[in-house]
Amino acid sequence: MARVCVFDVNETLLDMGALDPRFERVFGDASARQAWFDQFLQLWLTEMVTGVYQEFGTIGGAALKMLAEGRGVEISDDEVGELLGGMKEMPPHPEVEEGLSRLRDAGFRLATLTNSTREVGEAQIDNSGLRDYFEQTLSADTAQRLKPAPEPYRMAAESLGVEIGEIRLVAAHGWDVAGALRAGCAAAFVARPGKALFPTAPRPDVVGTDLREVADQIVAAEG
Repeated sequence: MARVCVFDVNETLLDMGALDPRFERVFGDASARQAWFDQFLQLWLTEMVTGVYQEFGTIGGAALKMLAEGRGVEISDDEVGELLGGMKEMPPHPEVEEGLSRLRDAGFRLATLTNSTREVGEAQIDNSGLRDYFEQTLSADTAQRLKPAPEPYRMAAESLGVEIGEIRLVAAHGWDVAGALRAGCAAAFVARPGKALFPTAPRPDVVGTDLREVADQIVAAEG
């Protein structure tokens, strides 16, 4: 049984839409935020597959500069810092606290596992007001590999003192769910708007439209 729930942070718990006004100021288009995150993902997966480790923030800054170059936009180092700094201040999605409370009250242990550095991950949880729900805030940076590589999930299990199969990764990203399942974790998918599971990967036993629905299904699945 997976009585330890480990949560992805960006988009799963926290609303990245809060960054849209910042992206609109720099790029003239709020949709640049999603384009940046897609570029971000492409870049960190390329670095990982080719055997190069870079901190999440370094890759985020590089992805901003790539996006700006591709769009013919001038972006200063200060603007890069402002956009990346905004990730520390994102609010939780409206139903997140209710979902976390449901799991905590049902006796589940809760932790976070983010690709952000520990410093950023800690700031995100503190600034979002979610600190009291989690016994640990873990960073893939500790493993020197980013999700969906198996090492961060294994590191989380070790840090929490459980076997890998006792962890359930909760995420709004198909790549994160696929990585967790292939590493030996259970998983739950939060199907936020525009998100989809990978059809080539195993399907998790829990899929819900938001964290409230996912929490109810986890409690039911684990008895």
